Amino acid sequence: MTTTTTATAVRVAGLTKVYGAGEARVVALDAVDVDFARGRFTAIMGPSGSGKSTLMHCAAGLDRATSGQIFLGETELSTLNEKALTALRRDRVGFVFQAFNLLPTLDALENITLPLDLAGRRPDPAVLDAIVDALGVRDRLHHRPAQLSGGQQQRVACARALITRPDVVFADEPTGALDSTSSAEVLAFLRRSVDELGQTVIMVTHDPAAARYADDVVNLADGRVV
Repeated sequence: MTTTTTATAVRVAGLTKVYGAGEARVVALDAVDVDFARGRFTAIMGPSGSGKSTLMHCAAGLDRATSGQIFLGETELSTLNEKALTALRRDRVGFVFQAFNLLPTLDALENITLPLDLAGRRPDPAVLDAIVDALGVRDRLHHRPAQLSGGQQQRVACARALITRPDVVFADEPTGALDSTSSAEVLAFLRRSVDELGQTVIMVTHDPAAARYADDVVNLADGRVV
């Protein structure tokens, strides 16, 4: 197995993603090389169509690259079959999206522990308590998503992303559907998850105010790092 440094959470090398063919061919990522440091908060920024979401989706194993290499820790994603890739996403990666993606028939607690339930594992009570208290959702644990505000739903989604203690949390425009107060609360929690829990967070955003919470910023334009 090819290895990468332990200080690097995610590394992409020569990453290229092409959609379509002929006149419809679009190069979304053009031989991108970038390292994302472990235990840091990195923002990926760029104009619409720059490839920032494509970079995140490929790095997170949600989409297959056309060519190049992607490493999560020491694991090269291109060597994994679909079953192994699914297990990696479940066990080693957390996701927070603009759409909260909560199951409406489950209450907040059940949504938070869903990844562990799917893996046949029980939550660590200490970890669950720490995450729930940090996000301030303890009094909403037995409410269903329809009974929660947008900010509360996104905080539940953040808790779900962290409950497996993943190697990396990928956040794709996590505040895009929130008001400014709720946005600040979610971003402050992601910041604390890095500072206090040692989490690695990689966030796609178009918002400079959101990017100010990050340690590092990767700028993309036309599928390249600039």
